[in-house]
Amino acid sequence: MENVSNVDKLESIKSFQSTISKLENALATMTQKGANTTLLKKRLKAIYIGLAMLENVWNQKMHPYTQKDLAEARNVLTGLFPSIKSIYVKLKAGSPQRTLLERRIKALELAVQAIDDFSDE
Repeated sequence: MENVSNVDKLESIKSFQSTISKLENALATMTQKGANTTLLKKRLKAIYIGLAMLENVWNQKMHPYTQKDLAEARNVLTGLFPSIKSIYVKLKAGSPQRTLLERRIKALELAVQAIDDFSDE
């Protein structure tokens, strides 16, 4: 984790913040419509934890999460890779959407690595 550039750190944190915003908006919409929000809430919590772990590693910010929370978040985050990567390969090279997904994939990979490093301590 120590060889991550400042640009990658900033882009990863921004990616997580953007994802949180999108998920919070989707949750509000789905809640209003009375839709099932269980999966969305689980993903949102995992994204919160992923961001907290990156901020813990890079900015020494404390977090309130237990090992159980971290393990659950890791499973949810790694479970996102197949769907994100299947969308990624369909996007045109150099497109803004593809760039955003590249950053999101990198951010998720770094968060999973941060969780693994923290859990190994």
